[in-house]
Amino acid sequence: MTSFILKRLAIAVPTILLLIVFSFLLMNAAPGSPFATERGVPPEVLANLEAKYGLDKSLFDRMGIYIWNVVTQFDFGPSFKFKDRTVNDLIAQGFPVTLTYGTWSFVVAVLVGGTLGILAAVFHNSWLDYLAVGVSIGAQVLPNFVMAPILVLIFTLWLGWLPGGGWQGGQWQYLVMPVIALSTSYMASIARITRSSMLEVLNAGFIRTARAKGLPMRRVVLRHALKPALLPVISYLGPAFVGMITGSVLIDVFFSTGGIGQFFVNSALARDYSVIMGITILIGTLTVLFNLLVDVVYAWIDPKIRY
Repeated sequence: MTSFILKRLAIAVPTILLLIVFSFLLMNAAPGSPFATERGVPPEVLANLEAKYGLDKSLFDRMGIYIWNVVTQFDFGPSFKFKDRTVNDLIAQGFPVTLTYGTWSFVVAVLVGGTLGILAAVFHNSWLDYLAVGVSIGAQVLPNFVMAPILVLIFTLWLGWLPGGGWQGGQWQYLVMPVIALSTSYMASIARITRSSMLEVLNAGFIRTARAKGLPMRRVVLRHALKPALLPVISYLGPAFVGMITGSVLIDVFFSTGGIGQFFVNSALARDYSVIMGITILIGTLTVLFNLLVDVVYAWIDPKIRY
């Protein structure tokens, strides 16, 4: 198991370094300047700004300094548009927000989606199966940019039960609608994958043998079928978890939560390339690390993967 983890780390670390390099090169290849205005900037002022932010150096010098600061100090540098604030300050402000509602969204999606998938497989072709499949399809065809205004329309404008936006330190009233809007499509995918995988396992020979020996269905499902049926689900959970804990741009913009999605949009509009790079590298690094974690869990559940 140790050698398996080391092999995965040997792949993950260069991948993250390549991500940093390509993010830097693509941002520097983007047209325009973060200091450009409609009136134009005098050449003397532009030269002083470039010298202040180190943009007067060559491309490879800047790339070397940037990579060194990110790798050794996890420092993404200053923001070009937010005065006297660094990219780390902005991430530290917005990431806890998206981490909070993203984690709750993940818990809701896994619990509800997994339960629906298991019940649909165990009670195959029953009304419960049709209900679970119907709910999954309905959630799948309503992405978050459709679900969010529907939730506001119902729970804020019609019923007046929940606030239409804001954060207020993560109080539960401000969490409900972002969590529902973000988790529904992931919940549907988890339910579909769980159902199909569980149906395949329940038709396997060792399950038929266990049932022929007189074991109760609950024990057959929990002790024998659930573990192998979860393997495809676990493969999906890694990227899904990163997608939810890094939030959604629409969730942050629509509900005004103040997460990193809002900073990403504002930075793209203002050409604040340092913030765009920092958030991109953060999301990419989390994706690589959680995929690594999924590989390890997958190998732990199924020892054949290690060989």
